[in-house]
Amino acid sequence: MKTKETDTIEKVGDDLIQHGKNSDRIYLMHCTKSDKKQLLHYLNKLGKDQNYSKIIAKVPESLETAFIKDGYCEEAQIPSFYSGEETCKLMGKYLLPERQKVKDKQQIKKVIEHVSARSHINRIKPLADEFEIKRLTEADALEIAFLYKKVFESYPFPIFEPNYLNDTMKDNIKYFGAFFEKQLIAVSSSEMDLDNLNSEMTDFAVLPEFRGHQLAYHLLTKMESEMVKDGFQVLYSIARSASYGMNGCFAKSNYHFGGTLFNNTQISGSIESMNIWYKELK
Repeated sequence: MKTKETDTIEKVGDDLIQHGKNSDRIYLMHCTKSDKKQLLHYLNKLGKDQNYSKIIAKVPESLETAFIKDGYCEEAQIPSFYSGEETCKLMGKYLLPERQKVKDKQQIKKVIEHVSARSHINRIKPLADEFEIKRLTEADALEIAFLYKKVFESYPFPIFEPNYLNDTMKDNIKYFGAFFEKQLIAVSSSEMDLDNLNSEMTDFAVLPEFRGHQLAYHLLTKMESEMVKDGFQVLYSIARSASYGMNGCFAKSNYHFGGTLFNNTQISGSIESMNIWYKELK
Protein backbone atom coordinates (compact mmCIF):
# COMPACT_ATOMS: atom_id res chain seq x y z
CA MET A 1 0.00 0.00 0.00
CA LYS A 2 1.29 3.43 -0.90
CA THR A 3 -0.41 6.80 -1.19
CA LYS A 4 0.88 10.33 -1.47
CA GLU A 5 -2.20 11.92 0.10
CA THR A 6 -1.63 14.14 3.10
CA ASP A 7 -3.89 13.28 6.03
CA THR A 8 -6.40 15.83 7.26
CA ILE A 9 -6.12 17.27 10.76
CA GLU A 10 -9.27 18.97 12.01
CA LYS A 11 -11.02 20.19 15.13
CA VAL A 12 -14.31 18.59 16.13
CA GLY A 13 -15.62 20.85 18.85
CA ASP A 14 -12.81 20.89 21.42
CA ASP A 15 -11.35 17.60 20.16
CA LEU A 16 -8.70 17.00 17.51
CA ILE A 17 -8.68 14.24 14.89
CA GLN A 18 -6.44 13.14 12.05
CA HIS A 19 -7.78 11.04 9.18
CA GLY A 20 -6.84 9.97 5.69
CA LYS A 21 -6.15 7.13 3.29
CA ASN A 22 -2.47 6.87 4.27
CA SER A 23 -3.32 4.74 7.30
CA ASP A 24 -6.94 4.23 6.19
CA ARG A 25 -8.17 5.33 9.58
CA ILE A 26 -9.41 8.07 11.87
CA TYR A 27 -7.17 8.97 14.80
CA LEU A 28 -8.67 10.86 17.75
CA MET A 29 -5.49 12.55 18.94
CA HIS A 30 -6.83 14.86 21.67
CA CYS A 31 -10.05 14.13 23.54
CA THR A 32 -11.64 16.41 26.13
CA LYS A 33 -13.91 15.28 28.96
CA SER A 34 -17.06 16.92 27.57
CA ASP A 35 -20.10 14.89 26.47
CA LYS A 36 -18.91 12.52 23.72
CA LYS A 37 -22.22 11.61 22.01
CA GLN A 38 -21.78 14.16 19.26
CA LEU A 39 -18.13 13.23 18.71
CA LEU A 40 -18.85 9.49 18.51
CA HIS A 41 -21.62 10.17 16.01
CA TYR A 42 -19.27 12.30 13.91
CA LEU A 43 -16.52 9.67 13.96
CA ASN A 44 -18.93 6.94 12.88
CA LYS A 45 -20.35 9.06 10.07
CA LEU A 46 -16.90 10.10 8.85
CA GLY A 47 -15.74 6.49 8.91
CA LYS A 48 -18.75 5.38 6.88
CA ASP A 49 -18.61 8.27 4.41
CA GLN A 50 -14.88 7.82 3.73
CA ASN A 51 -14.95 4.01 3.95
CA TYR A 52 -12.17 3.97 6.55
CA SER A 53 -11.42 0.61 8.15
CA LYS A 54 -10.32 1.66 11.65
CA ILE A 55 -10.77 4.34 14.29
CA ILE A 56 -8.13 4.67 17.01
CA ALA A 57 -9.00 6.94 19.93
CA LYS A 58 -6.73 8.28 22.68
CA VAL A 59 -9.16 8.98 25.55
CA PRO A 60 -9.16 9.60 29.32
CA GLU A 61 -9.98 6.49 31.36
CA SER A 62 -13.09 8.23 32.72
CA LEU A 63 -14.58 8.18 29.20
CA GLU A 64 -13.71 4.55 28.48
CA THR A 65 -17.24 3.24 29.09
CA ALA A 66 -18.80 5.57 26.52
CA PHE A 67 -16.39 4.33 23.85
CA ILE A 68 -16.85 0.65 24.79
CA LYS A 69 -20.62 1.07 24.41
CA ASP A 70 -19.98 2.41 20.90
CA GLY A 71 -18.01 -0.68 19.88
CA TYR A 72 -14.43 0.24 20.86
CA CYS A 73 -12.06 -2.05 22.74
CA GLU A 74 -8.89 -1.21 24.65
CA GLU A 75 -5.67 -1.95 22.78
CA ALA A 76 -3.19 -0.15 25.04
CA GLN A 77 -2.89 2.27 27.93
CA ILE A 78 -0.55 4.95 29.25
CA PRO A 79 -0.78 5.62 33.01
CA SER A 80 -0.34 9.19 34.31
CA PHE A 81 -0.93 10.53 30.80
CA TYR A 82 -3.14 13.42 31.89
CA SER A 83 -1.04 15.66 34.17
CA GLY A 84 0.25 12.64 36.05
CA GLU A 85 -3.26 11.94 37.39
CA GLU A 86 -5.31 9.92 34.89
CA THR A 87 -4.60 6.99 32.59
CA CYS A 88 -5.00 7.31 28.83
CA LYS A 89 -6.78 4.43 27.10
CA LEU A 90 -6.07 3.77 23.44
CA MET A 91 -9.32 2.39 22.08
CA GLY A 92 -9.69 0.72 18.69
CA LYS A 93 -12.82 0.30 16.60
CA TYR A 94 -12.69 -1.78 13.42
CA LEU A 95 -15.09 -0.72 10.69
CA LEU A 96 -14.20 -3.47 8.21
CA PRO A 97 -13.64 -7.12 9.27
CA GLU A 98 -10.43 -7.57 7.25
CA ARG A 99 -8.71 -4.74 9.16
CA GLN A 100 -9.18 -6.68 12.40
CA LYS A 101 -7.30 -9.76 11.18
CA VAL A 102 -3.79 -9.69 12.64
CA LYS A 103 -1.34 -11.93 10.80
CA ASP A 104 1.73 -11.14 12.88
CA LYS A 105 0.50 -11.61 16.48
CA GLN A 106 3.05 -14.33 17.23
CA GLN A 107 5.89 -12.22 15.83
CA ILE A 108 4.78 -9.20 17.90
CA LYS A 109 4.74 -11.39 21.02
CA LYS A 110 8.18 -12.76 20.14
CA VAL A 111 9.66 -9.26 19.83
CA ILE A 112 8.20 -8.10 23.18
CA GLU A 113 9.37 -11.23 25.00
CA HIS A 114 12.85 -10.94 23.48
CA VAL A 115 13.45 -7.27 24.31
CA SER A 116 11.87 -7.57 27.77
CA ALA A 117 14.06 -10.55 28.66
CA ARG A 118 17.18 -8.68 27.59
CA SER A 119 16.28 -5.27 29.02
CA HIS A 120 18.41 -5.83 32.13
CA ILE A 121 21.49 -6.60 30.07
CA ASN A 122 23.30 -3.28 29.90
CA ARG A 123 25.14 -3.18 26.61
CA ILE A 124 24.83 0.54 26.05
CA LYS A 125 28.14 2.12 25.18
CA PRO A 126 28.97 5.81 25.72
CA LEU A 127 28.47 7.99 22.67
CA ALA A 128 31.61 7.76 20.54
CA ASP A 129 33.68 10.94 20.29
CA GLU A 130 33.08 11.27 16.54
CA PHE A 131 29.34 11.81 17.11
CA GLU A 132 27.59 14.88 18.51
CA ILE A 133 23.96 15.12 19.63
CA LYS A 134 22.17 18.45 19.90
CA ARG A 135 18.79 20.11 19.57
CA LEU A 136 17.90 21.11 16.01
CA THR A 137 16.54 24.46 14.80
CA GLU A 138 14.68 25.84 11.81
CA ALA A 139 18.02 26.15 10.03
CA ASP A 140 18.19 22.34 10.03
CA ALA A 141 14.70 21.75 8.58
CA LEU A 142 15.83 21.07 5.00
CA GLU A 143 18.42 18.54 6.16
CA ILE A 144 15.92 16.86 8.52
CA ALA A 145 13.39 16.46 5.69
CA PHE A 146 16.10 15.05 3.40
CA LEU A 147 17.13 12.48 6.02
CA TYR A 148 13.53 11.38 6.59
CA LYS A 149 13.05 10.92 2.84
CA LYS A 150 16.11 8.65 2.74
CA VAL A 151 14.92 6.52 5.65
CA PHE A 152 11.14 6.25 5.10
CA GLU A 153 9.31 5.44 1.89
CA SER A 154 6.19 7.05 3.39
CA TYR A 155 5.07 8.38 6.77
CA PRO A 156 1.75 9.26 8.50
CA PHE A 157 2.76 12.91 9.00
CA PRO A 158 4.32 15.28 6.41
CA ILE A 159 7.84 15.12 7.86
CA PHE A 160 9.32 15.27 4.34
CA GLU A 161 8.25 18.94 4.12
CA PRO A 162 10.59 21.56 5.67
CA ASN A 163 7.71 24.02 6.14
CA TYR A 164 5.83 21.46 8.24
CA LEU A 165 8.92 20.86 10.36
CA ASN A 166 9.40 24.61 10.90
CA ASP A 167 5.75 25.05 11.88
CA THR A 168 5.90 22.23 14.43
CA MET A 169 9.14 23.60 15.91
CA LYS A 170 7.32 26.87 16.57
CA ASP A 171 4.41 25.01 18.14
CA ASN A 172 5.02 21.94 20.30
CA ILE A 173 7.81 19.74 18.91
CA LYS A 174 11.52 19.72 19.73
CA TYR A 175 13.77 17.96 17.20
CA PHE A 176 17.13 16.44 18.05
CA GLY A 177 19.90 15.22 15.78
CA ALA A 178 23.10 13.21 15.78
CA PHE A 179 25.96 14.53 13.65
CA PHE A 180 29.06 12.96 12.15
CA GLU A 181 31.60 15.37 10.66
CA LYS A 182 28.87 18.07 10.60
CA GLN A 183 26.52 15.77 8.63
CA LEU A 184 23.09 15.04 10.13
CA ILE A 185 22.90 11.24 10.39
CA ALA A 186 20.01 10.61 12.82
CA VAL A 187 16.90 12.46 14.00
CA SER A 188 14.21 12.15 16.66
CA SER A 189 11.61 14.43 18.18
CA SER A 190 9.70 15.16 21.39
CA GLU A 191 6.07 16.03 20.71
CA MET A 192 4.95 17.88 23.82
CA ASP A 193 1.45 18.09 25.27
CA LEU A 194 1.92 21.18 27.41
CA ASP A 195 -1.59 21.05 28.89
CA ASN A 196 -1.29 17.47 30.14
CA LEU A 197 2.49 17.34 30.77
CA ASN A 198 3.18 14.31 28.60
CA SER A 199 5.53 14.00 25.65
CA GLU A 200 5.79 11.50 22.80
CA MET A 201 9.29 10.33 21.93
CA THR A 202 8.90 9.85 18.20
CA ASP A 203 10.10 10.15 14.59
CA PHE A 204 13.36 8.24 15.13
CA ALA A 205 15.38 7.83 11.93
CA VAL A 206 19.01 6.76 11.49
CA LEU A 207 20.79 6.61 8.14
CA PRO A 208 21.44 2.93 7.30
CA GLU A 209 25.21 3.34 7.11
CA PHE A 210 25.30 4.65 10.72
CA ARG A 211 23.14 1.99 12.38
CA GLY A 212 24.76 -0.10 15.08
CA HIS A 213 26.08 2.87 17.07
CA GLN A 214 23.06 3.02 19.42
CA LEU A 215 22.24 6.52 18.18
CA ALA A 216 18.50 6.09 18.84
CA TYR A 217 19.27 5.29 22.48
CA HIS A 218 21.51 8.35 22.85
CA LEU A 219 18.91 10.58 21.16
CA LEU A 220 16.27 9.22 23.54
CA THR A 221 18.51 9.92 26.54
CA LYS A 222 19.05 13.51 25.38
CA MET A 223 15.32 14.06 24.86
CA GLU A 224 14.49 12.59 28.26
CA SER A 225 16.87 14.99 30.01
CA GLU A 226 15.16 17.93 28.26
CA MET A 227 11.67 16.70 29.20
CA VAL A 228 12.65 16.12 32.85
CA LYS A 229 14.05 19.64 32.97
CA ASP A 230 10.78 20.99 31.52
CA GLY A 231 8.65 19.25 34.18
CA PHE A 232 6.85 16.58 32.13
CA GLN A 233 5.12 13.78 34.04
CA VAL A 234 5.15 10.91 31.54
CA LEU A 235 6.98 10.03 28.33
CA TYR A 236 5.73 7.54 25.78
CA SER A 237 6.36 6.21 22.31
CA ILE A 238 4.52 4.36 19.56
CA ALA A 239 7.08 1.95 18.07
CA ARG A 240 6.85 -0.32 15.04
CA SER A 241 5.98 -3.72 16.50
CA ALA A 242 8.38 -5.65 14.25
CA SER A 243 11.43 -3.56 15.17
CA TYR A 244 13.72 -5.33 17.62
CA GLY A 245 15.94 -2.23 17.66
CA MET A 246 13.37 0.39 18.66
CA ASN A 247 11.42 -1.84 21.04
CA GLY A 248 14.72 -2.88 22.60
CA CYS A 249 15.77 0.76 22.92
CA PHE A 250 12.71 1.57 25.03
CA ALA A 251 12.91 -1.62 27.07
CA LYS A 252 16.57 -0.90 27.94
CA SER A 253 15.61 2.68 28.85
CA ASN A 254 13.19 1.40 31.53
CA TYR A 255 10.00 2.07 29.60
CA HIS A 256 7.01 -0.20 30.27
CA PHE A 257 5.10 -2.02 27.56
CA GLY A 258 1.56 -0.63 27.35
CA GLY A 259 -0.04 -2.76 24.62
CA THR A 260 -0.25 -3.08 20.84
CA LEU A 261 -2.28 -1.04 18.35
CA PHE A 262 -3.02 -3.68 15.73
CA ASN A 263 -2.93 -2.89 12.00
CA ASN A 264 -2.71 0.75 12.94
CA THR A 265 -0.20 2.93 11.08
CA GLN A 266 1.08 3.15 7.53
CA ILE A 267 4.87 3.50 7.42
CA SER A 268 7.11 2.78 4.44
CA GLY A 269 4.30 1.59 2.22
CA SER A 270 2.28 -0.79 4.41
CA ILE A 271 0.03 -0.72 7.47
CA GLU A 272 1.82 -2.01 10.57
CA SER A 273 0.94 -2.80 14.18
CA MET A 274 2.49 -0.46 16.74
CA ASN A 275 3.63 -1.02 20.33
CA ILE A 276 3.11 1.47 23.14
CA TRP A 277 5.95 2.12 25.60
CA TYR A 278 5.76 4.58 28.51
CA LYS A 279 7.83 5.91 31.41
CA GLU A 280 6.40 7.75 34.42
CA LEU A 281 8.69 10.50 35.68
CA LYS A 282 6.92 11.56 38.89
